[in-house]
Amino acid sequence: MSKILIAGCGGAPSEGVVKSLLAANDGDEVIGMGSEPTDLILSKAQKKYVVPYSNTPEYKGKLFKIFEKEKPDMLHAQNDLEIYAISKIREDIQQAGVKLFMPSHETIDTCVNKFKSYNKWVKAGVKVPHNIFINNEDDLKRAFNELSNQEGMIWLRSGDIAGGGRGALPTNDYEFAKRWINRFKGWGNFMAAEMLTKDTVTFLSIWYQGELVVGQTRIRKGWEHGNRTLSGVTGVTKVGQTYSDDKVTEISINAIKAIDERPHGIFGVDMAYDTAGVPNPTEINIARFFTTVFFFTTAGLNMPKIYKDICLYERFPSLEKKINPLPDRLMWMRGMDTTPRLVTNKTMQEELILNY
Repeated sequence: MSKILIAGCGGAPSEGVVKSLLAANDGDEVIGMGSEPTDLILSKAQKKYVVPYSNTPEYKGKLFKIFEKEKPDMLHAQNDLEIYAISKIREDIQQAGVKLFMPSHETIDTCVNKFKSYNKWVKAGVKVPHNIFINNEDDLKRAFNELSNQEGMIWLRSGDIAGGGRGALPTNDYEFAKRWINRFKGWGNFMAAEMLTKDTVTFLSIWYQGELVVGQTRIRKGWEHGNRTLSGVTGVTKVGQTYSDDKVTEISINAIKAIDERPHGIFGVDMAYDTAGVPNPTEINIARFFTTVFFFTTAGLNMPKIYKDICLYERFPSLEKKINPLPDRLMWMRGMDTTPRLVTNKTMQEELILNY
Protein backbone atom coordinates (compact mmCIF):
# COMPACT_ATOMS: atom_id res chain seq x y z
CA MET A 1 0.00 0.00 0.00
CA SER A 2 1.23 3.47 -0.91
CA LYS A 3 0.45 6.76 0.78
CA ILE A 4 -0.52 9.65 -1.48
CA LEU A 5 -0.61 13.21 -0.13
CA ILE A 6 -2.95 15.55 -2.01
CA ALA A 7 -2.79 19.30 -1.41
CA GLY A 8 -5.78 21.64 -1.53
CA CYS A 9 -8.25 18.99 -0.43
CA GLY A 10 -11.91 19.89 -0.07
CA GLY A 11 -11.82 22.15 -3.12
CA ALA A 12 -13.29 20.83 -6.35
CA PRO A 13 -9.96 20.59 -8.27
CA SER A 14 -8.38 18.31 -5.65
CA GLU A 15 -11.50 16.32 -4.83
CA GLY A 16 -11.74 15.06 -8.41
CA VAL A 17 -8.26 13.61 -7.98
CA VAL A 18 -9.04 12.17 -4.53
CA LYS A 19 -12.19 10.47 -5.77
CA SER A 20 -10.37 9.12 -8.82
CA LEU A 21 -7.59 7.62 -6.70
CA LEU A 22 -10.10 6.03 -4.32
CA ALA A 23 -12.15 4.74 -7.27
CA ALA A 24 -9.04 2.95 -8.58
CA ASN A 25 -9.37 0.67 -5.54
CA ASP A 26 -5.62 -0.01 -5.49
CA GLY A 27 -5.44 -0.09 -1.70
CA ASP A 28 -3.61 3.23 -1.49
CA GLU A 29 -4.18 5.61 1.40
CA VAL A 30 -5.15 9.10 0.26
CA ILE A 31 -4.11 11.78 2.76
CA GLY A 32 -5.43 15.30 2.31
CA MET A 33 -4.10 18.64 3.39
CA GLY A 34 -5.57 22.09 2.92
CA SER A 35 -5.55 25.66 4.17
CA GLU A 36 -9.32 26.13 4.37
CA PRO A 37 -10.74 24.01 7.23
CA THR A 38 -14.31 24.55 6.01
CA ASP A 39 -13.33 23.04 2.66
CA LEU A 40 -11.08 20.37 4.09
CA ILE A 41 -13.79 18.96 6.35
CA LEU A 42 -15.78 18.06 3.20
CA SER A 43 -12.92 16.12 1.59
CA LYS A 44 -13.14 12.39 0.86
CA ALA A 45 -9.47 12.02 1.88
CA GLN A 46 -8.91 9.40 4.58
CA LYS A 47 -6.85 11.74 6.80
CA LYS A 48 -6.95 15.53 6.73
CA TYR A 49 -4.24 17.98 7.82
CA VAL A 50 -4.71 21.73 8.08
CA VAL A 51 -1.66 23.59 6.71
CA PRO A 52 -0.79 27.29 6.26
CA TYR A 53 -1.14 28.83 2.82
CA SER A 54 1.74 27.91 0.55
CA ASN A 55 2.90 31.52 0.16
CA THR A 56 3.60 31.86 3.90
CA PRO A 57 6.93 31.17 5.68
CA GLU A 58 5.27 28.51 7.87
CA TYR A 59 4.16 26.32 4.98
CA LYS A 60 7.36 24.35 4.41
CA GLY A 61 7.80 23.46 8.08
CA LYS A 62 4.24 22.17 8.41
CA LEU A 63 4.55 20.23 5.18
CA PHE A 64 7.65 18.46 6.40
CA LYS A 65 5.99 17.66 9.73
CA ILE A 66 3.37 15.77 7.74
CA PHE A 67 6.20 14.00 5.92
CA GLU A 68 7.74 12.95 9.23
CA LYS A 69 4.46 11.67 10.64
CA GLU A 70 2.88 10.01 7.59
CA LYS A 71 5.87 9.22 5.38
CA PRO A 72 3.88 9.66 2.16
CA ASP A 73 5.22 8.07 -1.01
CA MET A 74 4.16 10.92 -3.31
CA LEU A 75 2.81 14.46 -3.23
CA HIS A 76 0.50 16.17 -5.69
CA ALA A 77 -1.06 19.66 -5.66
CA GLN A 78 -4.01 21.04 -7.62
CA ASN A 79 -3.65 24.83 -7.58
CA ASP A 80 -1.07 27.03 -9.26
CA LEU A 81 0.09 28.85 -6.13
CA GLU A 82 0.85 25.61 -4.26
CA ILE A 83 2.32 23.91 -7.32
CA TYR A 84 4.72 26.84 -7.69
CA ALA A 85 5.69 26.72 -4.01
CA ILE A 86 6.25 22.95 -4.07
CA SER A 87 8.26 23.21 -7.26
CA LYS A 88 10.68 25.66 -5.66
CA ILE A 89 11.48 23.20 -2.84
CA ARG A 90 11.29 20.04 -4.95
CA GLU A 91 14.83 18.93 -4.15
CA ASP A 92 14.17 19.04 -0.40
CA ILE A 93 10.91 17.15 -0.89
CA GLN A 94 12.56 14.42 -2.92
CA GLN A 95 15.42 14.16 -0.42
CA ALA A 96 12.75 13.48 2.21
CA GLY A 97 11.76 10.40 0.20
CA VAL A 98 8.57 11.86 -1.30
CA LYS A 99 8.14 11.45 -5.04
CA LEU A 100 6.97 14.20 -7.39
CA PHE A 101 5.92 13.97 -11.03
CA MET A 102 6.04 17.48 -12.44
CA PRO A 103 7.70 19.55 -15.18
CA SER A 104 10.80 21.66 -14.63
CA HIS A 105 10.41 24.79 -12.52
CA GLU A 106 11.14 26.88 -15.61
CA THR A 107 8.17 25.31 -17.40
CA ILE A 108 5.90 25.83 -14.39
CA ASP A 109 7.01 29.46 -14.09
CA THR A 110 6.29 30.05 -17.78
CA CYS A 111 2.84 28.51 -17.62
CA VAL A 112 1.60 30.23 -14.47
CA ASN A 113 2.73 33.57 -15.93
CA LYS A 114 0.33 34.01 -18.85
CA PHE A 115 2.39 36.67 -20.62
CA LYS A 116 5.50 34.47 -20.57
CA SER A 117 3.60 31.59 -22.17
CA TYR A 118 2.04 34.01 -24.69
CA ASN A 119 5.50 35.21 -25.74
CA LYS A 120 6.71 31.62 -26.16
CA TRP A 121 3.76 30.84 -28.42
CA VAL A 122 4.27 33.95 -30.53
CA LYS A 123 7.95 33.07 -30.98
CA ALA A 124 7.05 29.50 -32.00
CA GLY A 125 4.38 30.63 -34.48
CA VAL A 126 1.44 29.19 -32.53
CA LYS A 127 -1.71 31.17 -33.40
CA VAL A 128 -2.82 33.18 -30.38
CA PRO A 129 -4.79 36.41 -29.95
CA HIS A 130 -2.63 39.51 -29.82
CA ASN A 131 -1.89 40.45 -26.19
CA ILE A 132 -0.64 43.67 -24.63
CA PHE A 133 0.74 43.83 -21.10
CA ILE A 134 -0.89 46.68 -19.17
CA ASN A 135 1.71 48.59 -17.17
CA ASN A 136 -0.01 51.98 -17.31
CA GLU A 137 -2.87 53.96 -18.84
CA ASP A 138 -0.98 54.46 -22.11
CA ASP A 139 -0.83 50.67 -22.53
CA LEU A 140 -4.57 50.45 -21.89
CA LYS A 141 -5.27 53.13 -24.50
CA ARG A 142 -3.05 51.29 -26.97
CA ALA A 143 -4.93 48.06 -26.24
CA PHE A 144 -8.25 49.68 -27.16
CA ASN A 145 -6.71 51.18 -30.31
CA GLU A 146 -5.03 47.97 -31.50
CA LEU A 147 -7.14 45.09 -30.17
CA SER A 148 -10.76 46.21 -30.33
CA ASN A 149 -13.18 44.17 -32.44
CA GLN A 150 -16.06 45.63 -34.45
CA GLU A 151 -17.98 46.33 -31.25
CA GLY A 152 -14.94 47.99 -29.69
CA MET A 153 -14.50 45.10 -27.23
CA ILE A 154 -11.26 43.85 -25.71
CA TRP A 155 -10.61 41.09 -23.15
CA LEU A 156 -8.89 41.92 -19.85
CA ARG A 157 -7.54 39.35 -17.42
CA SER A 158 -5.02 38.90 -14.65
CA GLY A 159 -1.66 37.58 -15.79
CA ASP A 160 -0.47 36.21 -12.44
CA ILE A 161 -0.81 32.90 -10.61
CA ALA A 162 -4.58 32.88 -10.36
CA GLY A 163 -7.34 30.61 -11.52
CA GLY A 164 -11.07 30.78 -11.98
CA GLY A 165 -10.94 33.61 -14.52
CA ARG A 166 -9.72 36.08 -11.89
CA GLY A 167 -10.18 39.64 -13.10
CA ALA A 168 -11.52 38.55 -16.49
CA LEU A 169 -13.59 41.23 -18.20
CA PRO A 170 -14.85 41.85 -21.73
CA THR A 171 -15.39 45.58 -22.21
CA ASN A 172 -15.58 48.38 -24.77
CA ASP A 173 -15.44 51.13 -22.13
CA TYR A 174 -12.00 52.60 -21.45
CA GLU A 175 -13.01 54.36 -18.21
CA PHE A 176 -14.65 51.24 -16.84
CA ALA A 177 -11.58 49.17 -17.79
CA LYS A 178 -9.34 51.64 -15.93
CA ARG A 179 -11.51 51.43 -12.81
CA TRP A 180 -11.55 47.64 -13.09
CA ILE A 181 -7.74 47.43 -13.15
CA ASN A 182 -7.60 49.85 -10.19
CA ARG A 183 -10.05 47.63 -8.32
CA PHE A 184 -7.68 44.65 -8.66
CA LYS A 185 -4.52 46.74 -8.22
CA GLY A 186 -3.65 45.28 -11.58
CA TRP A 187 -1.28 47.78 -13.21
CA GLY A 188 1.81 45.82 -14.19
CA ASN A 189 -0.12 42.57 -13.92
CA PHE A 190 -3.16 42.69 -16.20
CA MET A 191 -3.16 41.75 -19.87
CA ALA A 192 -5.43 42.84 -22.68
CA ALA A 193 -6.21 40.59 -25.63
CA GLU A 194 -8.25 40.39 -28.77
CA MET A 195 -11.70 38.96 -28.18
CA LEU A 196 -12.24 35.32 -29.06
CA THR A 197 -15.57 33.49 -29.20
CA LYS A 198 -17.27 31.87 -26.19
CA ASP A 199 -16.53 28.38 -27.57
CA THR A 200 -13.73 26.69 -25.62
CA VAL A 201 -11.90 23.37 -25.66
CA THR A 202 -9.28 21.75 -23.40
CA PHE A 203 -6.70 19.05 -24.13
CA LEU A 204 -5.69 17.33 -20.89
CA SER A 205 -2.53 15.26 -21.19
CA ILE A 206 0.11 13.31 -19.27
CA TRP A 207 3.68 13.16 -20.59
CA TYR A 208 6.75 11.22 -19.53
CA GLN A 209 10.20 12.47 -20.48
CA GLY A 210 9.01 13.94 -23.75
CA GLU A 211 6.60 11.14 -24.74
CA LEU A 212 2.84 11.50 -24.67
CA VAL A 213 1.25 8.90 -22.38
CA VAL A 214 -2.39 9.90 -22.87
CA GLY A 215 -4.38 12.93 -23.96
CA GLN A 216 -8.13 13.51 -23.87
CA THR A 217 -10.10 16.46 -25.22
CA ARG A 218 -13.15 18.04 -23.65
CA ILE A 219 -15.30 20.89 -24.91
CA ARG A 220 -17.14 23.12 -22.48
CA LYS A 221 -20.85 23.74 -22.90
CA GLY A 222 -21.07 26.42 -20.26
CA TRP A 223 -19.75 27.80 -16.96
CA GLU A 224 -21.46 27.19 -13.62
CA HIS A 225 -22.82 30.54 -12.36
CA GLY A 226 -21.43 32.24 -15.47
CA ASN A 227 -24.50 34.49 -15.58
CA ARG A 228 -23.43 35.96 -12.23
CA THR A 229 -20.13 37.36 -13.49
CA LEU A 230 -19.29 40.25 -15.79
CA SER A 231 -17.09 38.04 -17.96
CA GLY A 232 -19.37 34.99 -18.07
CA VAL A 233 -16.33 32.96 -16.90
CA THR A 234 -16.05 31.34 -13.48
CA GLY A 235 -13.48 28.57 -13.98
CA VAL A 236 -16.16 26.01 -13.00
CA THR A 237 -17.44 23.96 -15.92
CA LYS A 238 -21.21 23.39 -15.89
CA VAL A 239 -21.36 20.91 -18.78
CA GLY A 240 -18.30 19.21 -20.25
CA GLN A 241 -18.37 16.90 -23.26
CA THR A 242 -15.82 14.47 -24.65
CA TYR A 243 -14.64 15.50 -28.09
CA SER A 244 -11.98 14.70 -30.64
CA ASP A 245 -10.52 16.80 -33.42
CA ASP A 246 -7.16 16.34 -35.10
CA LYS A 247 -6.62 20.10 -35.38
CA VAL A 248 -7.20 20.58 -31.66
CA THR A 249 -4.72 17.79 -30.91
CA GLU A 250 -2.11 19.26 -33.26
CA ILE A 251 -2.41 22.77 -31.86
CA SER A 252 -2.34 21.48 -28.27
CA ILE A 253 0.84 19.48 -28.80
CA ASN A 254 2.48 22.39 -30.63
CA ALA A 255 1.53 24.73 -27.77
CA ILE A 256 3.00 22.34 -25.20
CA LYS A 257 6.23 21.78 -27.08
CA ALA A 258 6.66 25.50 -27.70
CA ILE A 259 7.01 25.85 -23.93
CA ASP A 260 8.80 22.58 -23.14
CA GLU A 261 10.59 20.53 -25.78
CA ARG A 262 10.57 17.52 -23.43
CA PRO A 263 7.24 17.63 -21.58
CA HIS A 264 7.03 15.72 -18.32
CA GLY A 265 3.93 15.56 -16.13
CA ILE A 266 0.47 17.07 -16.62
CA PHE A 267 -0.27 19.68 -19.29
CA GLY A 268 -3.82 20.97 -19.79
CA VAL A 269 -4.11 23.30 -22.78
CA ASP A 270 -7.07 25.71 -22.56
CA MET A 271 -8.16 27.08 -25.92
CA ALA A 272 -10.85 29.41 -27.23
CA TYR A 273 -11.99 29.50 -30.85
CA ASP A 274 -11.51 32.63 -32.91
CA THR A 275 -14.09 33.87 -35.41
CA ALA A 276 -12.43 31.79 -38.15
CA GLY A 277 -13.01 28.61 -36.13
CA VAL A 278 -9.37 28.11 -35.12
CA PRO A 279 -8.70 27.14 -31.48
CA ASN A 280 -6.23 29.59 -29.90
CA PRO A 281 -4.31 28.55 -26.76
CA THR A 282 -5.01 30.93 -23.88
CA GLU A 283 -3.13 29.14 -21.08
CA ILE A 284 -1.66 25.82 -19.98
CA ASN A 285 -2.86 24.50 -16.64
CA ILE A 286 0.44 23.02 -15.60
CA ALA A 287 1.19 20.08 -13.29
CA ARG A 288 -2.48 19.65 -12.39
CA PHE A 289 -5.68 18.08 -13.64
CA PHE A 290 -8.70 20.18 -14.45
CA THR A 291 -11.59 20.32 -12.01
CA THR A 292 -13.76 17.81 -13.88
CA VAL A 293 -11.13 15.05 -14.14
CA PHE A 294 -13.55 12.71 -12.32
CA PHE A 295 -15.68 12.99 -15.48
CA PHE A 296 -13.03 11.05 -17.39
CA THR A 297 -12.65 8.59 -14.51
CA THR A 298 -16.38 7.85 -14.52
CA ALA A 299 -16.30 7.45 -18.29
CA GLY A 300 -13.47 4.88 -18.03
CA LEU A 301 -10.24 6.89 -18.23
CA ASN A 302 -8.75 7.33 -14.74
CA MET A 303 -5.97 9.82 -15.41
CA PRO A 304 -5.03 10.36 -11.73
CA LYS A 305 -4.47 6.60 -11.41
CA ILE A 306 -2.31 6.61 -14.55
CA TYR A 307 -0.37 9.57 -13.14
CA LYS A 308 0.07 7.87 -9.76
CA ASP A 309 1.18 4.57 -11.29
CA ILE A 310 3.84 6.35 -13.36
CA CYS A 311 5.05 8.45 -10.43
CA LEU A 312 5.32 5.57 -7.96
CA TYR A 313 6.10 2.56 -10.12
CA GLU A 314 6.90 3.81 -13.66
CA ARG A 315 3.96 1.63 -14.68
CA PHE A 316 2.31 2.80 -17.90
CA PRO A 317 -1.25 2.17 -19.11
CA SER A 318 -2.20 -0.20 -21.89
CA LEU A 319 -4.51 1.83 -24.11
CA GLU A 320 -5.87 1.08 -27.57
CA LYS A 321 -5.60 4.82 -28.28
CA LYS A 322 -3.44 7.26 -26.37
CA ILE A 323 -5.14 10.30 -27.96
CA ASN A 324 -8.83 10.67 -27.15
CA PRO A 325 -9.46 7.09 -25.96
CA LEU A 326 -12.96 7.99 -24.74
CA PRO A 327 -15.92 8.06 -27.13
CA ASP A 328 -17.17 11.47 -28.24
CA ARG A 329 -20.30 13.21 -26.94
CA LEU A 330 -20.26 11.89 -23.38
CA MET A 331 -21.49 14.73 -21.16
CA TRP A 332 -20.70 15.56 -17.55
CA MET A 333 -23.49 17.58 -15.88
CA ARG A 334 -22.68 19.58 -12.75
CA GLY A 335 -24.46 21.91 -10.36
CA MET A 336 -24.09 23.23 -6.84
CA ASP A 337 -25.15 20.77 -4.12
CA THR A 338 -26.06 18.12 -6.68
CA THR A 339 -24.13 14.98 -7.62
CA PRO A 340 -22.46 15.29 -11.05
CA ARG A 341 -23.73 12.84 -13.62
CA LEU A 342 -22.41 11.24 -16.80
CA VAL A 343 -25.09 11.36 -19.52
CA THR A 344 -25.52 11.01 -23.27
CA ASN A 345 -27.97 12.58 -25.72
CA LYS A 346 -29.97 9.35 -25.50
CA THR A 347 -30.23 9.76 -21.72
CA MET A 348 -31.56 13.28 -22.17
CA GLN A 349 -34.17 12.11 -24.64
CA GLU A 350 -35.30 9.20 -22.46
CA GLU A 351 -35.56 11.08 -19.16
CA LEU A 352 -36.70 14.57 -20.12
CA ILE A 353 -40.17 15.49 -21.32
CA LEU A 354 -39.36 17.69 -24.28
CA ASN A 355 -42.61 17.70 -26.25
CA TYR A 356 -45.97 18.13 -24.51
